Amino acid sequence: MATTDASRLHRGTIFLEEAEVLAQEEFDARQFVLKLKAPKCAAAATPGSFVHLSCDESLPMRRPLSIMRADTQRGVIEVLYKVVGPGLQLLGQKRAGDRISSLGPIGNGFVPHPQRPRTLLVGGGVGIPPMVFLSEALRERSDVEWKPLVLMGSEVPFPFRTRPSTILVPGIPDGTIACMPLLDEWGVPSRLASLAGYPGCFEGYVTDLAAAWLGSLDRATLNEVEMFACGPTVMLKAAAAVARQFDIPCQVSLEEFMACAVGGCAGCAVRVETPQGPAMKRVCVDGPVFDSRAVFAG
Repeated sequence: MATTDASRLHRGTIFLEEAEVLAQEEFDARQFVLKLKAPKCAAAATPGSFVHLSCDESLPMRRPLSIMRADTQRGVIEVLYKVVGPGLQLLGQKRAGDRISSLGPIGNGFVPHPQRPRTLLVGGGVGIPPMVFLSEALRERSDVEWKPLVLMGSEVPFPFRTRPSTILVPGIPDGTIACMPLLDEWGVPSRLASLAGYPGCFEGYVTDLAAAWLGSLDRATLNEVEMFACGPTVMLKAAAAVARQFDIPCQVSLEEFMACAVGGCAGCAVRVETPQGPAMKRVCVDGPVFDSRAVFAG
């Protein structure tokens, strides 16, 4: 697909609107959950898409943030972010009633396949939000009996109060019982991993936890599994390796620095293997979700 053709696919689906800050909650390690009134974005958002937000009038550059939840009826989106620079520091100062310029939703999201209803969702750090969004979307679908399992990893305190899960997950290592309460309430099993020694968490990388669970499955069950991952590049490479090890498909959501985020500058381009050979694809509009085998060669 030509670059211009890829951009045209998004015309009419990316909206510029003045979003109202409804609430902003701060968690440990300068992590924030921001709730915005952005009806057009909320109506068109899909799991894996993101929004490009203006952090402050003093900064010309926007920041791309993954959408964690989208309530189409109320016209509300939620994003989770960690302050890592002056832009997000200014965004963290926004309060209810403030206005923020919102451009979104942007990007091609995750595509679950009904023939593989056992979805393994792996999120690391600020890669957690798309996993929450995808979990909620699968929970609301009725085309097949979706069986999601969400694994989350973090080396700083999680941006929610963890608690022991009420849902049994065969194949999960003993003692790994900490979960995200919201997912537990939805009936979606989740488990947490960290090297920081948090109670109830798997002691190791989240991809190691994924491998442990996959290793407990027989081949027939593995044939029903599809993995979805979002997080730092090193984590995505590890997730791709785990998917190759167990011969299951895997979709990854890439994180790249972005300027325009609508395909014009090509500053976020990455090398992707295609049936026609290697090509440079823009993470913003050609992604951010790609087949792991196309971006992380074995």
